[in-house]
Amino acid sequence: MDPDHETLTIGIDLGATSVRVAAYSPPAGLLETSAFLTRISAGPLAIVDDICRNVCRLLEIHGRTRPCAGIGVGSPGPLELPAGRLHAPPNLPGWNNFPLLDELQSRLPHPISLDGDARVAALAEYALGSGKEFAVDSLCMLTLGTGVGSGIILNGRIWHGASGMAAESGHLTIDPEGPPCGCGNAGCLEAYASGTAIAKAAERLFAGGLSPSAHLDPASPLTAANLALAARAGDPHARGVYAAAGRALGIALADLINMLNLPLYVVGGGVAQSWDLLSAPLFAELHRRSYVYRLTTSGGAALQAIPGGTRVMPARLGPEAGLLGACILPLHVPPAVGPEPSGACQASRQSALH
Repeated sequence: MDPDHETLTIGIDLGATSVRVAAYSPPAGLLETSAFLTRISAGPLAIVDDICRNVCRLLEIHGRTRPCAGIGVGSPGPLELPAGRLHAPPNLPGWNNFPLLDELQSRLPHPISLDGDARVAALAEYALGSGKEFAVDSLCMLTLGTGVGSGIILNGRIWHGASGMAAESGHLTIDPEGPPCGCGNAGCLEAYASGTAIAKAAERLFAGGLSPSAHLDPASPLTAANLALAARAGDPHARGVYAAAGRALGIALADLINMLNLPLYVVGGGVAQSWDLLSAPLFAELHRRSYVYRLTTSGGAALQAIPGGTRVMPARLGPEAGLLGACILPLHVPPAVGPEPSGACQASRQSALH
């Protein structure tokens, strides 16, 4: 029997809004997924309790016939590696200096591979999505969700930087006089192109006296998804907000292309589902600001230097990228340095202490 049929991994996709946990087998893919709200107000230990409870349940069900090769975790950053400690994550208030790796490993019975959520999504896109489709060994991925994350794969491996904090592209400065960002800077890409920023931009417009058109239901929450529906229906203000987000993405990607000269750049996350609203201003900025893109895109003078040219496109895996990346992380990246596995599955901190 193919040994892959006996291999199990568990993936944890920790988000500021929700958490997803899945059991995975390489030939079968996702075996089972559970999702629950991130209880930010309850604090990090309560959220880790929720995570471990779900991991233990999946191990009990799917670990009976398959040996577990490890547990992969995608976490918001900034994330210090190999320590596995978070440093003031903008979208996880109360998590500053939280030792995520130690807390998980003290309760779970298998080695844990921990990495940034966007880097984990980039790994999935490289191994299972557009990277596999175009047979490239390097790519850069931006993830547009509650915040803006980024991951870089170089020569088939995640690029971490000196302390595990590489590829914080969401905090590239688009406009130094722009709106404040949760990281403490102003005018970051995240302050323009995240789902949160898109909703806030619309709020500022309407607070300034502009009236929403009939395409925006006043009884519905003002979210990026609802704004996208209104923009497609012709609402000029919603279209303007998305155009600003697309321009910001184009400026950031132009800088990344000029600096990295990789063959593939992909945009994922929930906001990327509105690629039709983002792409025109995005590509206009790429052509304006990146000579590397102009030279290496389709028809460029240096096209033969990169077979197929420089590609910029929406990610192939959609909203599953982060979870799939967490699931395959133990198969690609050694476990993080931390305490020995607990030896038994313990769903709460209280049980871990006894």
